[in-house]
Amino acid sequence: MAQTRRLTLGFQDSEGLRALCGERDSNLRWLETRLGIQVMARGNEVHLQGEDEQVTAAAELLGELFARARTGAPIAPDDMGRLIDAREAGADGSTVRPLHVHRPRGTLRPAEDAELAEGTRGAAPMTPGQKRYVDAIRSHDVVFGIGPAGSGKTYLAMAAALGAMHRREVKRIVLTRPAVEAGERLGFLPGDLNEKVSPYLRPLYDALRELVDQDRFERMIERGQIEVAPLAFMRGRTLSNAFVILDEAQNCTSEQMVMLLTRMGEHTKVVVTGDPSQSDLPYGMPGGLLRAVDVLQEVEGIQVVRLGLEDVVRHPLVGRIIAAFEADRMARLASEPTGPNAQGSYGRTPSRR
Repeated sequence: MAQTRRLTLGFQDSEGLRALCGERDSNLRWLETRLGIQVMARGNEVHLQGEDEQVTAAAELLGELFARARTGAPIAPDDMGRLIDAREAGADGSTVRPLHVHRPRGTLRPAEDAELAEGTRGAAPMTPGQKRYVDAIRSHDVVFGIGPAGSGKTYLAMAAALGAMHRREVKRIVLTRPAVEAGERLGFLPGDLNEKVSPYLRPLYDALRELVDQDRFERMIERGQIEVAPLAFMRGRTLSNAFVILDEAQNCTSEQMVMLLTRMGEHTKVVVTGDPSQSDLPYGMPGGLLRAVDVLQEVEGIQVVRLGLEDVVRHPLVGRIIAAFEADRMARLASEPTGPNAQGSYGRTPSRR
């Protein structure tokens, strides 16, 4: 017979708690139905009662989502469902390890636990694919994260990097991406070099600001704990005690990819992210991302994680838009197999075996 448990969660941010509970406590009602427990909000507390395992799962879930709600992000039952699914099924069908340490009994302060766990404002994988990605980053020195827009490639890599710095596993975070965009060149933009490259690096800054508050972000930049630079600036350097993220890697040439990966020094981790279907390289120029995956996927210490449309966690229309364009692209490839995007979709590369 399952053990019954009661648990009280205390929340000090009333605005965050209201966002967590949803309109008329709709999120809590959904959680009751999904986990088969009793959930009641009173003042700044949420009371849970039910089977021990289900109450623990609910506490962890509410902790993660409360930390996210405090950033102003909307919370919906779909978000809860994705997190529960990510816990219930790992890559091999095994039970997923809890993401945050919890107190067995008494009052849990979820936001603080989330902060201690990752050093960020509640970032956590929301699908089984994202869970595989995060686990790969934790256990490998080089990880390729390949998937469509909105699948969390860059965001989760950023969160993992901040967590590694929080745990003093690295001394700095290096964020880089190739300065390549469709129809534009750096020379056509006004200003000095910093002003020219700033538009290309803005997405990295935006992701960082979602994970840490503005004051902490500025302090880390000033102290040199976070460096954001174009890929060309990496040549000739040795990156030691660092967490390196190469973003938009579908715009890298093979030479650039080799250049970056050979910058690794001691105690360095590299995460390479990209979407092969959105390459902005000139027509006919071979991309370095899929070539690197093909060459390196069997090398010990390197892991390739392919995310799909089921891992897209932006607006629901994003997944449908990507699926529609993917269907159109495949139809075009069927009639023109040597078309400009024949390199592959979302990392599904031809096997070498």
